[in-house]
Amino acid sequence: MQRDEGLDAIVDEVRRLVAFRPVTRGPNRDLIEDVSARLEAVGAACHLTWDDSKTKANLFASFGPTDRPGVVLSGHTDVVPVDGQDWSSDPFAVVERDGKLFGRGTTDMLGFLAVPIAMAEHIAARELRRPLHLALSYDEEIGCVGVRRLLAQLSSYAATPAACIVGEPTNMGVVTGHKGKRVLRCSVRGRSGHSSRPEDGVNAIERAAQLIVRARTIAERLIAEGPFEAGFDPPYTSMMTGTIRGGVMVNIVPEDCVFELEIRFLPGDDPERLLSELRDYARERLEPEMRAVDPDAGFVFEEVLTYPALSTQAEADVVALAQRLSGETTTGAVGFGTEAGLFALEGVPSVVCGPGGITEAHRPDEHVELAQLARCRRFVEGLLDELSER
Repeated sequence: MQRDEGLDAIVDEVRRLVAFRPVTRGPNRDLIEDVSARLEAVGAACHLTWDDSKTKANLFASFGPTDRPGVVLSGHTDVVPVDGQDWSSDPFAVVERDGKLFGRGTTDMLGFLAVPIAMAEHIAARELRRPLHLALSYDEEIGCVGVRRLLAQLSSYAATPAACIVGEPTNMGVVTGHKGKRVLRCSVRGRSGHSSRPEDGVNAIERAAQLIVRARTIAERLIAEGPFEAGFDPPYTSMMTGTIRGGVMVNIVPEDCVFELEIRFLPGDDPERLLSELRDYARERLEPEMRAVDPDAGFVFEEVLTYPALSTQAEADVVALAQRLSGETTTGAVGFGTEAGLFALEGVPSVVCGPGGITEAHRPDEHVELAQLARCRRFVEGLLDELSER
């Protein structure tokens, strides 16, 4: 394909970012310090917020007057692991083939971040009347962890932004809604014993299974009865058990079992009502029988992570802005979560719009089309034009 102006620089930037191997379980310090130094060199005002280990950081970089409401382009730097995946090439050495860039994070979402970073010198040369901010976060893939620290400091960096565009992969479509998420860990304490006399113990796995079946019953009710919201796939709040572990040997009554379940909830739905139903079932129906054998037996519930849903009104200025820049006339909703809901909670109207498709994320041979990156570059160029207007 014929190269869009500036596309070579974006491709080089994608290669550079992917080569840092910023897998969630590892640090992103080298990547953040590299990007921060290069943005500062062209005149951006950069701020870092660190995690407790000082090995991971968020970056908030601003071009233009920070005392005026501007626009944030936001994305996460962490990528999911490649363990156990069958790649046709090194996932951290980007390969260009058939008009696509292959590599871990190319679509989710280092490709998006590469666009404004590659354009940094050009952005700095523009006479912006309103600021453009770049927000790069850590640990999004494990619950939008890092961006919360950035948002806690946002008011000290700049005036409250007028809009935020989170560049998760939407094929440059404009997304105004996504589901929220709650993850609950349940630890079941039983009583061990010899398997020849199971009635003398409390089987933690079997009690966990009873609660899991109850969770599935709730999930089936949601499928059948809703509430429903058109535009989401699936159009209802979902609940599922994702992990379970317990037991030592088949001839020992298992004393402990731990399982985790997640709820992906529609905007406006309250996941707490579902979790309360589960807790009440455990307390009222299961624990009395367990504690008749051992008073220390029972269930312990722990929230692992949560992030909010997003529901931006179609009439919001940020929606009109994203539609003008993308050329899209419609909006949509997605089932996956993003940091946009957290920006919205802080009073920053937000949408999701970025290059690549979510179906390419997290899988072997993840890739992004060059045409999508070129389209994203035009999007950012158009945004600069708007921010330069008097």
